Amino acid sequence: MGAFRNAACTLLLLALASCQCGAPCASQLDCGAGQVCSSGTCVGVAAGGSGGSGGSGGTGGSGGSGDGGRAGGSANAGGSNTNNPDGGPCIPQIVATVRDFQASHADFEDFLGSKKGIVQTRLGADKKPVYGPEPASAPVVTSTQANFDQWYRDVAGTNQKFMVPLALTEPSPRRFVYDNPNFFPVDGQGFGNEGNNHNFHFTTEIHGEFTYEGGESFTFRGDDDVWVFVNGRLALDLGGVHGAESGTIDFDAQAATLGISRNNKYPLDVFHAERHTTESNFRIETTIGCLTPITIN
Repeated sequence: MGAFRNAACTLLLLALASCQCGAPCASQLDCGAGQVCSSGTCVGVAAGGSGGSGGSGGTGGSGGSGDGGRAGGSANAGGSNTNNPDGGPCIPQIVATVRDFQASHADFEDFLGSKKGIVQTRLGADKKPVYGPEPASAPVVTSTQANFDQWYRDVAGTNQKFMVPLALTEPSPRRFVYDNPNFFPVDGQGFGNEGNNHNFHFTTEIHGEFTYEGGESFTFRGDDDVWVFVNGRLALDLGGVHGAESGTIDFDAQAATLGISRNNKYPLDVFHAERHTTESNFRIETTIGCLTPITIN
């Protein structure tokens, strides 16, 4: 996930750093401006146009549409990176991993209802959500663990991966927002829209690291499933297939539960799924000053 410090963080994409194109990387910080670390290689994210790199392998193909294109269009606003509290650069972008699925997948299109407890309260060793299993109480909103385990992992023939940049705004000092009531980042790509006006069947994941300074908050509003983990611990649970729902992480109030203390660095991981027509809302608002990206394959 991108990092934020000041108005410069509204920039999403800078000029490609050609000297690092194709360079090996262990994290986003190893790549140049306008690049993402994907599968161990720095990959350029083009400004404007359809936006995003992608394809089934995640490092090529036709690239992300929708938000990728709109975000890229804002790249020329000017500004520069700022430094984070640890002395490294704040990368002025959010880069989401989006996996496209078909409507025929057993967990898509067939369920309705909000449901907490679908995932366990700790991330797995691979930094992915661990299936609950889903509580037996109604409504039932997933099929099996095996099917759920495909949501945030590359499975040939089942999903196709795209890297999609998302633009941020700073409507007031140190309040950073991404707000899209029509969040369809892979329209016409992957398995296509399948006869719908949009591509409604995909998952999204975002990973970052931040220094907890005190007073931060993180709010998500959207549909369908959303889980946010801080320090590997579940901080926000909006599971299920539902209309737009909202929840806020108050880092000070939840510090003990999350195992965090001021002036230390912690990971923040967001997992989202869009599983049903006819809406797709995606809104992040945070006062985290600098969130540097982490690559999780």
